[in-house]
Amino acid sequence: MNRPTRWHDYITINIYFLGLTTLSQTFGLVFPLLVQMFVGEASKGTYYGIFRLWTLMVALLVQAMMGMISDRSTLRWGRRRPFIFIGTLADLVFITAIGFTAGMEGMTGFWVLFALGILLQISSNTAHGAQQGLIPDLVPEDQRGRFSGVKAILEIPLPLILVSFTVGRLVAAGNLWAGLLVGMAVITLAMLITMLVKEQPLQEAPPRLNWSPFLRLLVMTGAFTAIILLVGQAVQLVGRWLAWLNASPAVLFIVVGFLGIVAMGTAVALGVYLSVNISVGSAAKDNPSFTWWVINRLAYLVGANNLSAFAVYFLQSRLGLEREKAAAPASILIMFVGICILLSALPSGWLADRFGLKRMVALSGFVAAFGTLIALLSPSLPVIYVGGSIIGLATGLFFASNWALGTELVPKNEAGRYLGLSNLAGAGAGAVGAYIGGPIADFFTRYVPEVEGLGYVLLFAIYGVLFLLSVAALTRVKDPKPVMR
Repeated sequence: MNRPTRWHDYITINIYFLGLTTLSQTFGLVFPLLVQMFVGEASKGTYYGIFRLWTLMVALLVQAMMGMISDRSTLRWGRRRPFIFIGTLADLVFITAIGFTAGMEGMTGFWVLFALGILLQISSNTAHGAQQGLIPDLVPEDQRGRFSGVKAILEIPLPLILVSFTVGRLVAAGNLWAGLLVGMAVITLAMLITMLVKEQPLQEAPPRLNWSPFLRLLVMTGAFTAIILLVGQAVQLVGRWLAWLNASPAVLFIVVGFLGIVAMGTAVALGVYLSVNISVGSAAKDNPSFTWWVINRLAYLVGANNLSAFAVYFLQSRLGLEREKAAAPASILIMFVGICILLSALPSGWLADRFGLKRMVALSGFVAAFGTLIALLSPSLPVIYVGGSIIGLATGLFFASNWALGTELVPKNEAGRYLGLSNLAGAGAGAVGAYIGGPIADFFTRYVPEVEGLGYVLLFAIYGVLFLLSVAALTRVKDPKPVMR
């Protein structure tokens, strides 16, 4: 900034993150319910997995591309705000169209929703990619910590609380349109406040856009997606064979659970290996700890992201709730998780310095697995809330300590290139866990209907094991930061 920082700058520069998360959490409740309505109980996990796979991959690519394009914007209105404005207007159009899909039926409704979900990711990430540049553009380096702290509050606990007490209750009452209107109002208000940011247009034309980083990301995303598709299809093929054997529910639970763990673990390890080698080439062999760090990060996020994504279906099957009735407890559960993430993230830096980064990352994996076990012990909503809160505490610790560990492992002069792989881990986690996991849950709905909710109990147990696999991957990472004595 070319002027002193004012109190309202903390709000105007960061408020759009509140809108983005509000929108994300709103559709985290709406999309599963719409998919379920279109495809039915027996196929909802499979088709929601397809939906998440492709929308997440599109989001990853669009966000990266729009960030690069806005970096070089010479528009007089500013580098970032035009993209935020246009992206938000497009969001409103696509959200309205999604609302009208509720009147459709069958697979026609699903594929229309699928297309609109892709378009919404394009518009939303047009704005998101630009929004991420505001702090680096406008905030002096010695103040970025404070601005990032405000960002964290606006991005995690506040929208989760807001959605819990508004959208969640409205959707649970069957008022889909009212829930969507709340999300639309929040993202619009956040965009209008962001327009108050004082941006300065670029004074000189930027150098010619270098597309090689984006093309490298495109190849990585394509390779990762191909692995997920192949592993996912293999799981479904084996599942059909197991159904033909007509084994007992206990045998199926053990065999399919083992199959799911192997499948997701293979997709994580192979996907990361190919992605790292495509991104950094032969340098990956000189820094194996970095590859194992990405595997650790992806394995943990497969568990964390998909526990949230399938929360509506899990609560329906575990507690016997009707479709929309699960939206309210799901939003409250996610609110507890968000608050606990914030609470544990605050002291995590001191804990990491005191006990070591690797120990804190490992602890987060063990605690998250324990929280998952608690949530599965009893079909009781308070018990599930306790388990979710424990997972939230672990995840706050993980986010801070795992990222700090990653920054210590990468070459300082190529940190952006290396750490950019974390975006692939975030999107890949949702894709791996949903595309492979959804059919696993559906398998038990189709072939073992007499044991209600068994599929989602198994699926969440698999995600709990992924937390433990993340700890196993961590053993191959060399901790470069000494423990404070």
